Amino acid sequence: MIRRMADPAIPAVSVWVHTTANLPKRLPALEQFVFDGSNPVALSKHPAWLTILREGLNHEGFALEARANDLVCGFLPLTFVDTMLFGRFLVSLPYLNSNGVIAESPDVQTLLIDRAAELADELNVRHLELRHEKPLEHPSLSVTITSKVHMRRQLPADTATLWKEYDSKVRNQVRKGEKSDLTVIWGGEELLEPFYAVLSHNMRDLGTPVYGRALFRSILRTFPADAEICLVRLGSVPVATALLLHGPGITEVPTASSIREFNSTCANMLMYRHLLDRAVGRGQAIFDFGRSTMDGPTYTFKKQWGAVPHPAARHDAVRQGRIGYVRPDDPRYSRMTRLWQKLPVRLTQYIGPPIVRGIP
Repeated sequence: MIRRMADPAIPAVSVWVHTTANLPKRLPALEQFVFDGSNPVALSKHPAWLTILREGLNHEGFALEARANDLVCGFLPLTFVDTMLFGRFLVSLPYLNSNGVIAESPDVQTLLIDRAAELADELNVRHLELRHEKPLEHPSLSVTITSKVHMRRQLPADTATLWKEYDSKVRNQVRKGEKSDLTVIWGGEELLEPFYAVLSHNMRDLGTPVYGRALFRSILRTFPADAEICLVRLGSVPVATALLLHGPGITEVPTASSIREFNSTCANMLMYRHLLDRAVGRGQAIFDFGRSTMDGPTYTFKKQWGAVPHPAARHDAVRQGRIGYVRPDDPRYSRMTRLWQKLPVRLTQYIGPPIVRGIP
């Protein structure tokens, strides 16, 4: 696709579509475009996520690249979610809280969404889903959902200042965790098994299928210096864990879990203190707690750490069916959720990943 801009002084923009197989040759240029600048950028914006999602979830990826004068001026990563159970979707991007179009101008943004809508037609998907920071206008995007917000907080220069900024209730709960014979350790792939044990236990208790180990293994191997696991143990028992991603200026926590039967130890509170301290120690400016429903339980939890809401806008080009029919909070799945909570954890580790990979 090549499009001339209305202003003849502006060069023509071409849009290229790269599959995961031929992404490596364009990866350096796309990475430089995404991270070229002084503004903080989340690691979840990295174009290598298309490869991670291919390795971890077995989904084909498409990198839509806009070029002008042979220089990158726009990027839109898309993952083709194709499953027998739920159908076909084109998403930017599964698992992650935010992604979508990165463009130098509104015209380039429009071109990339035009091409994404065409690709959705070519792949005959149920809908195209883009996860942006703010609402945008495009004729193909018929539905905009703004019921969730990104919870983020600014970070001070040192951990002593950070500690003083917490209210007394948070500090008291952290101190209780420090007195509960808990240990906090950091690592990479060597902590994958205890990380996964806590995660799958928690997801079973929530009644939600768990992602497979392959996804987290791929993340840790792709970003060995910028992705790490925090693990909290009570004695030798793993009781809380989180995955941290460190981008330029932003640390985000896409996955965190704790086992509810150990809530009295305040393990989760101790862990979050260490997560935030870790980000400050790396000189980060922002800690991103992830998305939450306004005034919901996770919103309240994150707010107590000083997080404030930022816009989150999900845009959909609906081609078939309705929005949300594969979401876990759909009322049709309430009975399934209750049944899932009664399953052995090891069984959910086996049957959960093939199910959750089909949820966009």
